[in-house]
Amino acid sequence: MARTMTKDLTEGRPLKLVLSFAAPLLFGMLFQQFYSFVDTAIVGRYLGAEKLAAVGATGSVNFLVIGLCLGFCSGFAIPIAQAFGAKNEHEVRRCVWHSAVLCTGLSLLFGLAATLLCKPLLRLMNTPEEILDSSASYIRIIFAAIPCCVLYNMASGILRSLGDSKTPVVFLVLASLVNIVLDLVLIIYAGMDVAGAAVATAVSQLISGIGCLLVILRRFPILKLTKEDRRFSVRRGRSMLGIGLPMGLQFSITAIGSVMVQWSVNGLGVNSVAAVSAAFKLSMFFCCVFDALASTMATFAGQNIGARKVDRVRQGMRAASAVGLIYCGLAFGIVLLFGDELLGLFIDSGENAEVMGLAFRFLKINAAFYIPLLYVNILRLCIQGMGYTRVAMFAGLAEMLARTVVALFLVPAAGFVGACFANPAAWVMADLFLFPCYFKLVKSLHGRLMPTLEADKQEKGKVIALKSA
Repeated sequence: MARTMTKDLTEGRPLKLVLSFAAPLLFGMLFQQFYSFVDTAIVGRYLGAEKLAAVGATGSVNFLVIGLCLGFCSGFAIPIAQAFGAKNEHEVRRCVWHSAVLCTGLSLLFGLAATLLCKPLLRLMNTPEEILDSSASYIRIIFAAIPCCVLYNMASGILRSLGDSKTPVVFLVLASLVNIVLDLVLIIYAGMDVAGAAVATAVSQLISGIGCLLVILRRFPILKLTKEDRRFSVRRGRSMLGIGLPMGLQFSITAIGSVMVQWSVNGLGVNSVAAVSAAFKLSMFFCCVFDALASTMATFAGQNIGARKVDRVRQGMRAASAVGLIYCGLAFGIVLLFGDELLGLFIDSGENAEVMGLAFRFLKINAAFYIPLLYVNILRLCIQGMGYTRVAMFAGLAEMLARTVVALFLVPAAGFVGACFANPAAWVMADLFLFPCYFKLVKSLHGRLMPTLEADKQEKGKVIALKSA
């Protein structure tokens, strides 16, 4: 099989493979968070806490819609990884073509619907009236640019499925630099307010998506489509939707809980909204390691299940766990020692002392539960990589229920402190489902695939023996 710029995760030491595959992903995610830092810092410092709250108030509805799109992009990449692990080039190309067609149609549909409905969604979330117009002007542009977002995530998902975790990072870094420059130009010099930040994000996503697509077209011989590859099969399309949409719905189901929490926080006032926005931005920086390990496990599990190597999935999970647990301890220590100083990048502690205090409390409580978050990420993506996207969706349901209970009962009773425990409660609830689910599915796959693998080995042995004779 032609393997230019690809990486086979079905052979070699799992720990080494996990680290080498995750490292470029982590670098890209950290850089992405860096430009998100700059984006938030520019809004907070130059436009003020109210504008920061306006952008922050869109976070949950943004996750609700964009998460659905990112979910189906990730889902469509799973059969590509499995076909690659099985060394079936024709199947790889067929899956890539169907992924491109489905992503194009779904992104246009969701982009149009979300753009038209953004303001009613913000009103349903109890967004404070004084920031409603600013929030709407920001999120409307983000939603209109959903096809740009999907282009990058579809292309990068294809590349990662083939073992290339570096190329998406290169274009992500380039896009991040463009985003920073455009933020400065559009917000500070052009006076575009929060809409400038949204335009900068859209343009940077388009650049990174086009870059990844050009690499796919020019440098991957395995993806040179033939006329037969480009035939769209309704049956195959349904099959891929059956994998991709449950992943998208999982993101959206999880986001519903986040919307409920945002609704309850919005009711606490602008200071609480600004505090959660700043703390969430900083927390996302610390969560990059979990996201990188999770994406690695999705590809690792997908390729090895395609190669029918279930034991390697277990080994990969142990390797990801070891790396993640060490990191959880380090991250919590950094938050305790330097969290307030890092929050100062977004908040002027002199002018907004109350916002700073609330944000630091939110950050500390969430960091104390990073271990449950680690397993939410790596277990769920591993299960999805094995092909059980519908099963993993129930973890999102558990998160939604936990956040909803906190929003409806704990926040009214305990105020901002109650909101701080929304994410930890969701992570713990999801883990209570994911742990037994993972062990059961791995055991089931082992029993189903091992006899087939042994039969293949025996058949190969007979062929070798005949050739020798």
